[in-house]
Amino acid sequence: MKGFDADVVIVGGGLVGASLALALARAGRRVTLVEGQVPDFSRITEGWDARIYAVSPANRRFLEGLGAWPDASRLGTIARMEVHGDAGGEIDFDAREAGGEALAWIAENRWLLAALWASLAGAGVDVLSGSKPVSLATRADAAELTLSDGRRLVARLAVGADGANSWVREQAGLTARVDPYGQSGVVANFACEKPHGDVARQWFTGDSILAWLPMAGKHVSMVWSTFEPDALLAQGDDAFCAKVAEAGGFELGQLSLVSRPAAFPLRLIRPEAVVAERVALVGDAAHTVHPLAGQGVNLGFQDAATLAGLIASARDAGDWLLLRRYQRARREAVTAMQLTCDGLFKLFHGKGLPGLPWLRNTGLNLTNRLTPLKRELVRHAIGF
Repeated sequence: MKGFDADVVIVGGGLVGASLALALARAGRRVTLVEGQVPDFSRITEGWDARIYAVSPANRRFLEGLGAWPDASRLGTIARMEVHGDAGGEIDFDAREAGGEALAWIAENRWLLAALWASLAGAGVDVLSGSKPVSLATRADAAELTLSDGRRLVARLAVGADGANSWVREQAGLTARVDPYGQSGVVANFACEKPHGDVARQWFTGDSILAWLPMAGKHVSMVWSTFEPDALLAQGDDAFCAKVAEAGGFELGQLSLVSRPAAFPLRLIRPEAVVAERVALVGDAAHTVHPLAGQGVNLGFQDAATLAGLIASARDAGDWLLLRRYQRARREAVTAMQLTCDGLFKLFHGKGLPGLPWLRNTGLNLTNRLTPLKRELVRHAIGF
């Protein structure tokens, strides 16, 4: 590898980029991680992070295998999920139906990130911070990344783990179809009057989707996908809490804010390809999905696990046939999840079609009564 600074250079030190760097380092590959600013975890125990993720059992095993699973004291457990339609439809899922411990675990972004970065420190990953990439060039045998401070990095493979607005994707000429949903996800965390019982609750209202996700203790995280985020954010704290509690039928009693509400636009991003010469994309750089199923980060972690598995023993980390194998390996799972989430969004927001509310709610009730089908859905969700 004379003349190469690393086997793989990764742009973006978020959850997916850091997990990929750690997995590759554990496999003995030379890895450089480029992150503009090293995260500061000195005040991690203060307050609650509004960015939370529902991590599947399969991805918990992936992170535990890397030695990067966060402290249990800040984890919530989804043992059961209740879904309510907009006209009486209901379905519930229970991990015990498939012999599982949980459907998912709710973890705050900064606690997941802290666990990953703590492991990075001792794994031999070369972390470069304080500057941004300004150019990316590839040739038949290498990728060359130039940083804003003049440093140049030559590697067998460059990976874009730099989010939905990926700079790497743009530099590699990988065009993406972007379809805005017209909604924003409003997020906030609450202390609740009643115990949540390790149950995730979701309501399709016809013009929005509200989810309460169980966090550690008597806390829940809310994701409200709505066409009118400004109307929610403009309310005072008391009015906001009352509206959220009322929207959920006061199932957990009164709510009080423990993190400031924020909103982010929802988009469906589908690149035509996620690999190019000496370049691969992972996580949100490669795909986004509607958050109604909470699967965005899970798809990203599986991108990292798949790519790391292919590279681990490869002679050339950026070999074109290897990259094509990665793209094929991930296409089915990503496409299936995008179609599922997009289809559910359109089904529960469809208007003007006679009988559509009856159809979607009857479908929920029917599926709820088909125990074998529900069991298979649960088994798929938890990675069996």
